[in-house]
Amino acid sequence: MANIVNGFSFSGRTILLLEKGYKVVIIDNLSNAVEEAVKRVVHLAGKNGSNLSFYQYQGDSHIWHHIKFNAVIHFAGFKAVGESVKKPLEYYYNNLVGTLNLLSVMVKHLCKKLVFSSSATVYGQSKIVPCREDLPMEALNPYGQSKIFIEQMCCDICTADPEWRIMLLRYFNPVGAYPSGLIGEDPCGIPNNLMPILQQVAPTRDGTGIRDYIHIMDLAEGHAVALHKLFSDGDAGCAVYNLGTGKGVSVLEMIAAFENASGKKIPYKFVARRPGDCSEIYASTKKAEQELGWKSKYGLEEMCRDQWTWIMKNPWGYTLPSTANPSQE
Repeated sequence: MANIVNGFSFSGRTILLLEKGYKVVIIDNLSNAVEEAVKRVVHLAGKNGSNLSFYQYQGDSHIWHHIKFNAVIHFAGFKAVGESVKKPLEYYYNNLVGTLNLLSVMVKHLCKKLVFSSSATVYGQSKIVPCREDLPMEALNPYGQSKIFIEQMCCDICTADPEWRIMLLRYFNPVGAYPSGLIGEDPCGIPNNLMPILQQVAPTRDGTGIRDYIHIMDLAEGHAVALHKLFSDGDAGCAVYNLGTGKGVSVLEMIAAFENASGKKIPYKFVARRPGDCSEIYASTKKAEQELGWKSKYGLEEMCRDQWTWIMKNPWGYTLPSTANPSQE
């Protein structure tokens, strides 16, 4: 088993790693998360829950003096496209400086295996779809640019020191929730992604943006196989993989699918495109299939079904209106 430092408590991925026998350490500053999610992960992991530890990050690195980490999965960072256009300096500072600090600590403590959460936003408005990993990176917003810079840092580290092994995973659009409905997305403040907005209100082929939506459980499995490659392939170097379904879905198609899953009519209106957004993007997943043996399993129906199960069981998110404790269900 290996100790994994997890920069953001993305519950589905944590449960999957625990099930595969890893010891997992979650380090999170709780700026956009709650500790209740960790408690539910422990509950759902059953006997493997004892292999999970949680530390609230407060700007220090003392944890590294007490635990020997074998690899890091780096989820931490600001991620709202529109907000990054309005607050570019905040995004560059948080995402770039935060990653630089993490990499520096890893170097100091001789931990040279990293899985980094990159993003499909690095492709910008690609002239070619589906997007392949070898296409030029032309981000349209500071968020995407921060991912490009970090990817370059990682490649440079691997070039300078061949002992490093880094997996750069370019997420497309994660949706859905853990099938039990006990853990899911509960963003603080105003949501910046489509699905949290749909669950709260329940120029393309139909005039709305087209994205590649991927179930969070498929995304979790993608991290698990990437981590396995880090430990099993001595020549892994710095490799980049798209994690998506390879299929484009429009906003209107997603609304229709969510209406079908929920049995509710979703009100919507057409507005101008969000600053920094592209019109259409979806993944080529051929490289991940060939080199990682990974392919998405879940479709739009399962994504919307699990999202609806989450909100039905947790109408207030992780904030409980009474003494009820869903983790005991």
